[in-house]
Amino acid sequence: MGLQPSLCGMVAPRKPATIAVHAGRPSREADQPLNVPITMASTYVAGGDVEYGRYGNPSWQAFEEALGALEGGRALSFASGMAAVTTVLDLVGLEATVVAPAHSYTGTLLALADLESRGRIRTRLVDVTDTAAVVAACDDAALVWVESPTNPALEVADIEAICAAAHEAGAYVVVDNTFATPVLQQPLALGADIVLHSATKFIAGHSDVLMGAVVTASDELFGVLKGRRDLLGAVPGPFETFLALRGLRTLPLRVERASANAATLAARLADHPAVDHVRYPGFGAIVSVVLPDADRADLLVRSTSLWLHATSLGGVESTLERRRRWKAEPATIPEGLVRLSVGIEDVEDLWEDLRAALDDLP
Repeated sequence: MGLQPSLCGMVAPRKPATIAVHAGRPSREADQPLNVPITMASTYVAGGDVEYGRYGNPSWQAFEEALGALEGGRALSFASGMAAVTTVLDLVGLEATVVAPAHSYTGTLLALADLESRGRIRTRLVDVTDTAAVVAACDDAALVWVESPTNPALEVADIEAICAAAHEAGAYVVVDNTFATPVLQQPLALGADIVLHSATKFIAGHSDVLMGAVVTASDELFGVLKGRRDLLGAVPGPFETFLALRGLRTLPLRVERASANAATLAARLADHPAVDHVRYPGFGAIVSVVLPDADRADLLVRSTSLWLHATSLGGVESTLERRRRWKAEPATIPEGLVRLSVGIEDVEDLWEDLRAALDDLP
């Protein structure tokens, strides 16, 4: 039996590992480079589509094409994750309500609190794991902000249900997909209007870039967001964007290895007597462990020789920190919580270093 006529000649959708390698490349012509070169330009000859360096750059466009293809939309790059966050929040109308997880990233919570303190918006914080409560909070909201998994509590939201409820209430939905990455989760396919990334983290993946990004499947939203980026000037440098795209090429490989390491470590940590509780959603490369108190958590992060005490995450190297050392971290995060960003090292080396440090705790 032959194929149905409607299927003849169709090409199967590319998988993320293939998209990450091939999207955002120059055209396949003789003597073309395989990678889009770094374009160091602030000004362009008049008469084209770009005109000025704040409006576009070939290096940005290559990165945006690749990330957009992975997320299933059109991407815009920003100077940092917080530049992306504040640009999106800038679109919220005066005194409109924003619903957000109580355990959102601290930078996001600080931005929301700042806008609320100046009378710009109203903020309604929720437990993102309580879908019914989130749905109820959507009433009269203009924007629903979802972070899943949350940072550092690692709570997981029912994105599809929340999107449906938010849209029924007339609200837009933004999903911070920094922890899951498009390799593990594609929120646009679940109904989100905008996906946001701190590309500093897993996307770039080598602890050497500050960048952010948003992705949307809506041409209208894309135009509005680009207009705000152009006006506010929250644009990345071409060299940073080149590095972020180079990091994105190996994103599926890095996420696969780091996630496998994280799952192994989470299981072993759960059995260690020095650990009160392990938070791990079952996917991704971030694990949070809760120790009895801040003193022992601080001692742990100072006692490892392989794991690095650092505040960022998503790099090839493994890092850890006690999150409540930051005054802005919500008080509902345990004092003894240590966030582990698991890298791509040999998992046995990572475990031995952690185990030894945990064994020596009082």
